[in-house]
Amino acid sequence: MDPYKYRPSSAFNSPFCTTNSGAPVWNNNSSLTVGARGPVLLEDYHLVEKLANFDRERIAERVVHARGASAKGFFEVTHDIAHLTCADFLRAPGVQTPVIVRFSTVIHERGSPETLRDPRGFAVKFYTREGNFDLVGNNFPVFFIRDGMKFPDMVHALKPNPKSHIQENWRVLDFFSHHPESLHMFTFLFDDIGIPQDYRHMDGSGVHTFTLINRAGKSTYVKFHWKPTCGVKSLLEEEAIRVGGANHSHATQDLYDSIAAGNYPEWKLFIQIMDPDHEDKFDFDPLDVTKTWPEDILPLQPVGRLVLNKNIDNFFNENEQLAFCPSIVVPGVYYSDDKMLQTRIFSYSDTQRYRLGPNYLQLPANAPKCAHHNNHYDGSMNFMHRDEEIDYFPSRYDQVRHAEVYPIPSTVCSGKREKCIIQKENNFKQPGERYRTFTPDRQERFIRRWVEALSDPRITYEIRSIWITYWSQADKSLGQKLASRLNVRPSI
Repeated sequence: MDPYKYRPSSAFNSPFCTTNSGAPVWNNNSSLTVGARGPVLLEDYHLVEKLANFDRERIAERVVHARGASAKGFFEVTHDIAHLTCADFLRAPGVQTPVIVRFSTVIHERGSPETLRDPRGFAVKFYTREGNFDLVGNNFPVFFIRDGMKFPDMVHALKPNPKSHIQENWRVLDFFSHHPESLHMFTFLFDDIGIPQDYRHMDGSGVHTFTLINRAGKSTYVKFHWKPTCGVKSLLEEEAIRVGGANHSHATQDLYDSIAAGNYPEWKLFIQIMDPDHEDKFDFDPLDVTKTWPEDILPLQPVGRLVLNKNIDNFFNENEQLAFCPSIVVPGVYYSDDKMLQTRIFSYSDTQRYRLGPNYLQLPANAPKCAHHNNHYDGSMNFMHRDEEIDYFPSRYDQVRHAEVYPIPSTVCSGKREKCIIQKENNFKQPGERYRTFTPDRQERFIRRWVEALSDPRITYEIRSIWITYWSQADKSLGQKLASRLNVRPSI
């Protein structure tokens, strides 16, 4: 019997109901009881199995990015970058790779409205011939903090109060008042683009600095950027209230309905590249995730296009069980020493093993679509049929060998063990520059949002003063306007 042919599936065309073990169920309506009205018998195995499966239908939601929607499609290379990377899926224009993409809100719970002010996740899984590549990012090109040590604290501050289970501004602004590097992220979050109209009309970014390696072994720093062909559109507060009040799943429905109608969402992929030898030429650390690279010096270069042309078949299988990890890369793409990225390399895979189990990469949505082989055996929920006798390496009874060597960055690492901050913090320059690109009415809305946030009655005079000091250092007029409206003097 072919063990792969008869997998339990709603697609299996059995003419009658069965138990999970395949036994026919002759009555799927009534419990087994003692007499017509008597107590239910524990020996009704089908009843117990049915209830036990139902009790376990929901898995723990993600700590972050719990609310999301997915779709499938393809990525097509449009511009040759083979001189930068030996990645097979980027080998030449015209090459197409199947993908699945998950969009999400970040902080709020699985059933929360999709109209809340929050970053949006933008995660792409490429099913390449050399294994999967997960490009896990957000709709903003920067992040709140630069060191993963603070990530749990940051999420706790952004999440609801553990006593009341209510998300409160005073907790958010208290925490970030200790981290002025967050200002740049707040120029995005409190800007008009803080609430995307839907998932189709938002940018995407890999956020982190990655490394491309070509066949000669030369490394190049890279940042990835997704730009929607239909443009970026957002909701202002009044629009968000109206849309969210009518449909708290508006973005999920928009994505599904658009694809079903043949209006396929599309994004162009661009990259910025930098020679690692030039990273000291800037007044900021290029590996600092709270910074953007200046496009006038490091311009966006086109690479390809992403088209989503198929809705997922099952929300649980291809959204809830869909798992992304920045650690999953392919030959020709590697990490950098970005401190946040280095932390996520461990954390994301670890959380998937906790949430889905140690064999989460066997689930169809997460499994590679190319041939693969290893000796990672057993463990909870291992459903891969295997009949080999050799589960070790090397062996003269098994001809499995090492793969062909591919290059990885060969930078020499040296230095003493120490815990320290990035030296070129430069926390205020880029936030100020971004604020000054806003039109006057957009600046006014940004100021109004900050006045409202800082007016929370539990925010102390000290915290208000600190924030006004920060914004004054980013842009003097911005700080003055906030101070005037809040009747607070900056602490500098």
